[in-house]
Amino acid sequence: MITSTPTARELLTIAVDVAREAAATAHRMRVEGVSVAATKSTVTDVVTAADRAVERQVVAALRQRRPGDAVLGEEYGAGESGPADPDGVRWILDPIDGTVNYLYGLPYCAVSLAAEVAGEVVAGVVRNVVTGEEWTATLGGGAWRDGQRLHGSTATDLGQALVATGFGYDAGRRAHQARVVTELIPHIRDIRRMGAAALDLCLAAEGRVDAYYEKGLADWDLAAGGLVAREAGLLVTGLSGRPPGPDLVLAAPPALHGPLHDRLVDLDASGGP
Repeated sequence: MITSTPTARELLTIAVDVAREAAATAHRMRVEGVSVAATKSTVTDVVTAADRAVERQVVAALRQRRPGDAVLGEEYGAGESGPADPDGVRWILDPIDGTVNYLYGLPYCAVSLAAEVAGEVVAGVVRNVVTGEEWTATLGGGAWRDGQRLHGSTATDLGQALVATGFGYDAGRRAHQARVVTELIPHIRDIRRMGAAALDLCLAAEGRVDAYYEKGLADWDLAAGGLVAREAGLLVTGLSGRPPGPDLVLAAPPALHGPLHDRLVDLDASGGP
């Protein structure tokens, strides 16, 4: 049994090793052909056989490396690991973020794995299954891609900001989100909707989009990518003083955060179904 508390760097090393192997499995299964295994919230919210296989692989690898830890995964919840010390380590996993992209062969899907200690995310990795791009962060240690430290966008004018967002699977929620976008888009440069929240957060951390917001994110969508964004200097919040979570996640550099936040509040972006 593991008794010592690992450092964030030690946890990141494990996360990177496990995520790389998981991404390789997901890539191989996509090349071989994938099938829809089930649906989740709606018939458009799919689970592939690869999602389940990758999650089982990651859980097995983490059990081998750190058998006393808990794991929260998107497909199996906490059921693949026993309860852990609340002050111990919990791993938060999205085996394939961007499952619909993955199913359709679009190169915008990723394995996302974060380590949480005593309720705080301290290490995270997001690895694109198709391209091999990899973003990492540790609490207080910065955010990185391919040896380059990330600092987010330098944009200061909301009217020139490229903003990423996403849409839920429920038809009512999509309609509300579409109304928000319709009212927001005249006030920004443009919208991008790529379909994988963890990657959107990493692109915002890198400045390849200027900001990102979305309603409906779960822990596994936010944990690793959110840490990458924060460590790149972005403010990652909810609206009106609330923390980031299912109501809304907004990730933006300080110069854009305030005006984008206020616009989203005016548009009731955290409201609707």
